[in-house]
Amino acid sequence: MSPVRSQKQKNRKQGENNVKIVIKVGSSTLTHASGKLDFRMIDRLVRVIADIKNEGHQVVLVSSGAQVAGMSRLRLERKPDEITKKQALAAVGQCELMAIYDRFFSDYGYNVGQILLNKQVIDIPSLKENVTNTFNALLEYDCVPIVNENDSVEVEEIKIGENDTLSALVATFIGADKLIMLTDVDAFYDGSPDDEASRPIPVIEVIDDRIRQLAGGAGSDKGTGGMFTKVSAAEIATSAGIDVHIVFGKKPDLIYDVLDGKRAGTVFKKKKQEN
Repeated sequence: MSPVRSQKQKNRKQGENNVKIVIKVGSSTLTHASGKLDFRMIDRLVRVIADIKNEGHQVVLVSSGAQVAGMSRLRLERKPDEITKKQALAAVGQCELMAIYDRFFSDYGYNVGQILLNKQVIDIPSLKENVTNTFNALLEYDCVPIVNENDSVEVEEIKIGENDTLSALVATFIGADKLIMLTDVDAFYDGSPDDEASRPIPVIEVIDDRIRQLAGGAGSDKGTGGMFTKVSAAEIATSAGIDVHIVFGKKPDLIYDVLDGKRAGTVFKKKKQEN
């Protein structure tokens, strides 16, 4: 079964084909208000990714949600407080999450590959080179690499939940053209998103102290990272020459708008690279 876009959506500016994209999705986007996994949402996201791959783009998916999936699998009503139980939850949930992604991507004819990362891989050059080669091999095989923190062994990563930063690092590893972060708000605002007086900022050319200060107040009660971590991630990626887009995660079709050059959410413009 092949997903289909309208002819208007398929009109692409010359030179924009074969874009390398990292898409980051958080737990709040993948779940219902009840805290249970939203399978319809996951299918919609997978459908869009499969469709843009059909157009010739390469996609890496950085996905949270292992602990949520683990809670569902183990039929737990609340997340445990103990670190070791959180690690066990992540171990069970990561298997469940990958099985779900594999099932949905298979419907559209694509294979997935799991990559779990930790600080050692980021900090040690030989490990970083090895994992970069693995990414490239998976992309050559036309697979969808699915990335997460290795929460089952990384105590610190469970505490801070740095998948926002991880997505930026992955984007730099593979030389991505775009990083698209699916969030629970529809853009970066000049105030609290809940304040009717606040307005979205469609384009951010430079991440300065004002932007960092504005980022301090936005967040979600489901994910462990807020807007501040997304801005920090944007600094990493834009410094490496990668445009970063923040769009509303519950509307994955907005990914089409990003690739079509239409206004969607907020774009943090990449810094010009020195020759």
